[in-house]
Amino acid sequence: MSSTAGKVIKCRAAVAWEAGKPLVMEEVEVAPPQAMEVRLKILYTALCHTDVFFWEAKGQNPLFPRIFGHEAGGIIESVGEGVTDLAPGDHVLPVFTGECRECAHCLSEESNMCELLRINTDRGVMINDGKSRFSINGKPIYHFVGTSTFSEYTVVHSGCVAKINPSAPLNTVCILSCGISTGLGATLNVAKPTRGSTVAVFGLGAVGLAAAEGARIAGASRIIGVDLNPRRFHEAKKFGVNEFVNPKDYNKPVQEVIAEMTNGGVDRSIECVGNIDAMVSAFECVRDGWGVAVLVGVPHKDASFKTHPVNFLNERTLKGTFFGNYKPRSDLPAVVEMYMNKELELEKFITHEIPFSEINEAFDLMLQGDSLRCVIRMDG
Repeated sequence: MSSTAGKVIKCRAAVAWEAGKPLVMEEVEVAPPQAMEVRLKILYTALCHTDVFFWEAKGQNPLFPRIFGHEAGGIIESVGEGVTDLAPGDHVLPVFTGECRECAHCLSEESNMCELLRINTDRGVMINDGKSRFSINGKPIYHFVGTSTFSEYTVVHSGCVAKINPSAPLNTVCILSCGISTGLGATLNVAKPTRGSTVAVFGLGAVGLAAAEGARIAGASRIIGVDLNPRRFHEAKKFGVNEFVNPKDYNKPVQEVIAEMTNGGVDRSIECVGNIDAMVSAFECVRDGWGVAVLVGVPHKDASFKTHPVNFLNERTLKGTFFGNYKPRSDLPAVVEMYMNKELELEKFITHEIPFSEINEAFDLMLQGDSLRCVIRMDG
């Protein structure tokens, strides 16, 4: 048992006191884990667009002060009552969504949307007792999506932790906690392109490039990248993208451009933008008879999807996905093994690595569009 088990731990955390303001490095107190919780020592974390979106307080109920962060790798420091499948010293990835293994969704082979531990961006406390495990001078600091990895120690529900191969380098596999797995799984688990097929990927940020990586792994012969930013096209070649379309270069809908390029449409498309026009284009660019489009991006809450019903009657399929259809505890360890077996390349997603003390630089890089994934070393 850890010498700190059952005790409050004082450590550094990057606290967001206000929306859009630089994070402040503070000494926080992290309470011991309660029933079905674990306390983790975070060794590496990464910045995702979702952190930036909620830090800016765009489109949701602002909740501050808060500790953001949800892509990370760490080691179990201690476990709470009732936790039997995790132990101090285990190497793990905390995940923003969970797997209770008891609800209808967890028992289904088709779903990963756990009823108990599904993502909740408004909740800033633990579900066990409705309280935060973080505090400064007795004042609670709110959690973020149940992970809060911008802290040297954090408390997470045990169902939101994937135990992984201890030989896997945490500074690399930590990026599998969110965006990379989302894009990869959207292709491999949901779109399921066959070898030699044609695939279009809308949006060439980190999630879209992960979707392209999935198409490369699946053996797609043509991977068409669609993006409004031509600067992304060169980087995308590393992920198997071999053709590029910028919708701004044409005076007709991009779905028509792609249909002409492919003599009728692509076999599969994956939309990773969250823009409703891109979603419609992604659906309408797939071939009739067997084409499948997968929506990954999250649109504006008031957006509505409009297409002609004949597009469905002509046997095109439209699907959506959440976290790439991966069950965190059951499936993520196997994704880590894909990396360990050199089937999945992760290093090319990591464009920067910085010390924890300079975490605000990671926000600047992402806001400037200069970063796919910035990994943050917690010991710096």
